[in-house]
Amino acid sequence: MEILSIPPFLDYYDKVRERTLRLISVVPPDQLDWSYKPGKFSIGDQIRHIATIERYMFAETIAGRPSAYQGCGKDLADGYDNVVAFFNELHQQSLAIFRQLSDADLQRKCTTPGHVEMRRWKWMRAMVEHEIHHRGELYIYLNLLGVKTPPMYGLTAEEVAQNSTPIAGTEKNPMK
Repeated sequence: MEILSIPPFLDYYDKVRERTLRLISVVPPDQLDWSYKPGKFSIGDQIRHIATIERYMFAETIAGRPSAYQGCGKDLADGYDNVVAFFNELHQQSLAIFRQLSDADLQRKCTTPGHVEMRRWKWMRAMVEHEIHHRGELYIYLNLLGVKTPPMYGLTAEEVAQNSTPIAGTEKNPMK
């Protein structure tokens, strides 16, 4: 999908972010430092990472500047409320950069941290994919902790299966 215009992209990205925020809202504050394995991102690291990569890598390079990403540690924001505020603040900063772009700017190239030149719209698409990737990891982390997570699009897979009519010959429901 080629991104041709900033306003529709920002509307789409806002919906992606809403789903991420719904998930973050169920993170137990006392589990923010939990990780499935020593040396791996904690839940808080995951949230800070989405924020810092968006702002300091994607937004900077889209603006024509080099990446300024320096990590996602607790030194940036610690404690649930501070992490969420940090997440939202960096997103607002990124949006301010994206709103300055013209539709023609989307076709101009930027240089990624890997020294690859690509059209800005492709880099923006990669930014969305990056957030979705880490949101998926957060779902897994929270499921490992037994936290009930919100369905992504309103229904769980089990609810969709319950509300669906089987295709002839497929009466056995693999979800049961």
